[in-house]
Amino acid sequence: MTVLDNRALNRATLARQLLLERAGLPVVDAVAHLCGLQAQEPQEPFIGLWSRLTAFDPAVLSDLLTRRSVVRTHLMRRTVHLVTADDVLAWRARHDAMLRQRVMGVYRDELKGVDLEELAADARELMSDGEPRTAAEIVRALAGRWPGPGPRPLGEMVVAGLVPMAQAPPRGLWRTKGGVRNVALSSWLGRPVDPPASDGADPVGRALVRRYLAAYGPAATADLRAWSGLAGLPGAVAAVRGDLVRFRDERGRELLDLPDAPRPDPDIPAPVRFLPAFDNAILGYQDRGRIIDDAHRGLSVAGERVVLVDGRVAATWTVAEDVVTVDPLRTLSRADRAAVADQGRELAVFLSDGDSDRVRVAASPR
Repeated sequence: MTVLDNRALNRATLARQLLLERAGLPVVDAVAHLCGLQAQEPQEPFIGLWSRLTAFDPAVLSDLLTRRSVVRTHLMRRTVHLVTADDVLAWRARHDAMLRQRVMGVYRDELKGVDLEELAADARELMSDGEPRTAAEIVRALAGRWPGPGPRPLGEMVVAGLVPMAQAPPRGLWRTKGGVRNVALSSWLGRPVDPPASDGADPVGRALVRRYLAAYGPAATADLRAWSGLAGLPGAVAAVRGDLVRFRDERGRELLDLPDAPRPDPDIPAPVRFLPAFDNAILGYQDRGRIIDDAHRGLSVAGERVVLVDGRVAATWTVAEDVVTVDPLRTLSRADRAAVADQGRELAVFLSDGDSDRVRVAASPR
């Protein structure tokens, strides 16, 4: 099999993630193509889409949230993602067991002896009126019958594990602060979550494999697991393997991909891109060496916003008082510093609604 080095994988990732050149896609189509955007920090998806789309208007994403075309919900890896309504309804049941297991893994002692099916039934009845509630309000309503687990384990199991929920606006709207208020997905979207296939097949798993590869490939099955949090996809991979092409990476791992997906020339130039916290372009892999050095891997889980230079993480960035400040992680050439400053100015304009184009690129580390 052909061996793809990290640079080849990097350029493929940039192309799939809409980071090699900005795309002219409608916002909802971009969210769908990316299989959602990690969104526990409410404003970060706006930055992620600004870096990926031409003429991105944040009001469009806010409108999609209020019109319920996209939703904020716990899904992959039990983290909050911004996904399309169609995708969350199709995918949620396939994630149910993983979501429960991950909550249980944190609160196993507190939830010992709790009948999760009975708790789920009580929670569904409570949320059936379609009213958004905070986790504290849900806990208060259920604690009379379920006093044992304690507020936090009870709330997290209900909200993240048992009842498919959306986080209702204003949470997640552009430049709007709002606490988390949970509403049942079926009420919010007016449609029930798709049930699992009755014949034991896994059409959703097969769709997830293809969708993941379209946005992240070429990738190993370990990367697919790291992105989704799902352990039970070997059958789905096996079912679609005949439709895929195979490569190896420099470590010898088998990589799978869609035959016609873009795999650009490794020498194609890559523009500077500013990524938000917890961007899946980094977190969507078990082996992140294609985009970030091992020495900086911790940045991707610490919530640091990063800058890609020549396709790789080369700096972190912050913003305060409408000034974008870039802190290089390695020595940048004069041309790279200029490109970072140019893109930083554009980002400052975006974040300040045109009031500022100020950027500061700190000295490179010695």
